[in-house]
Amino acid sequence: MANGHERDPEGFNEALSVGRPPNIKKLFPHSRALIVSGKYIDQAMIAKGQAMTIAANGRSEIVIRGVLAAAQRARAAVIIEIAKSEGGMDAYCAVSYWNIARCVDAIANELGVTVPIAVHADHYGLKNKADFEQAKIEVPSIFDAGITSIAIDASHQPDDQNLLTNIAMKPYIPEWAGLETEIGEIKGKEGLSSPDEAVFLIKGLNAHGIFPDWIALNNGTTHGIEASAQGIDTDLTLKIHKAIEKFNVSGAQHGTSGNSSDRLKTIARSTHTTKANVATALQMIAWGLEVNDYGNAIQDADKNFIKIKGEGVTEELWAKMLDYANQKGIKGGDFKKINLPFENKILCQSRDVRERMAKRVEDFTYRLLVDVFNAQGTADIAIAEIVKKGSHHAGVKSHVMEPAEEWTEAAIIQKAALLATDKGPDGDFDD
Repeated sequence: MANGHERDPEGFNEALSVGRPPNIKKLFPHSRALIVSGKYIDQAMIAKGQAMTIAANGRSEIVIRGVLAAAQRARAAVIIEIAKSEGGMDAYCAVSYWNIARCVDAIANELGVTVPIAVHADHYGLKNKADFEQAKIEVPSIFDAGITSIAIDASHQPDDQNLLTNIAMKPYIPEWAGLETEIGEIKGKEGLSSPDEAVFLIKGLNAHGIFPDWIALNNGTTHGIEASAQGIDTDLTLKIHKAIEKFNVSGAQHGTSGNSSDRLKTIARSTHTTKANVATALQMIAWGLEVNDYGNAIQDADKNFIKIKGEGVTEELWAKMLDYANQKGIKGGDFKKINLPFENKILCQSRDVRERMAKRVEDFTYRLLVDVFNAQGTADIAIAEIVKKGSHHAGVKSHVMEPAEEWTEAAIIQKAALLATDKGPDGDFDD
């Protein structure tokens, strides 16, 4: 790929000077990577209209490299993220909350990437009071490490505790940072989110001066490998977005890997979604597995993945990965758990192998950005907005509309008791 620094897009140097948040400037004082708040990425999609961008789960350096190359090709503003289960204290990936910004910065500088990039802590789960106590220390630590956007996910808890936990987290998140909230765990067709839940959460946050950039829903999709044709319920998504429309909250679509291009085009075209999470597809594509239009790895009659000879990792390394998985009893979607033990083995392959892995990710991501998400050109929209505002803080999209006295803790508990919600089955739905 040509070095993007040889011909900087209009406004890039100024955006680089004023648009990077304080933590990024401190960590990378001489960098030419335009790492910005997630708010700017969201607002660029809104400005273009009927557009969303990839929020790529950077489970490996290879995936990050491929996505950033695609973003540069498409001139698309993008998000690189890692979830708590993937890159938290009990990670199954080598890329973590504490090194992902360093990976993004280094690769963006190496490749000459000149598009705005947000570094997002996805699914920062808070399932109980102990998690909250840990979060008071951990969340500031990940911002110290270069995170510029975060998803507070207390959706495992009852509606009142979800809202109260989001409110309690406010002091630990910089005002300039991108912010995502969530209702309903991502469980497929079980425990679907409702408009009433969304209105309750967003109104309660609004009363406390909290204005999320995105809301994630359980709208019928799943994490990992999509086993059915259920996928995203676009009608439900639109219904929920309409219910909270006056608060100007965009949608964050989780479980994107399991959905067809046509369905994703509909999400971008007909809802307020601006962020589409893609994780499992990128992992499988990097490894050289055969995938369908959905990005799902195709399995043979015995439920084994199909490795394409001469693509992705070497056949010798793939054999070792399979042997490890068999020894550990790892199958299907749980193949994600071999990311950590094999990251260094992947990175020590020859350059041509590493490059073909990244190229597969790049080509798949480019097609998503341009042909499906309508995100091409949003980098320059975001750069122009950064220059216009002259600040790393993009501002908020809403204002306080709800009376604070109607959203005290007691009132929140009372209101939540009136909600008729179905949280679906219990279980571990983290990805």
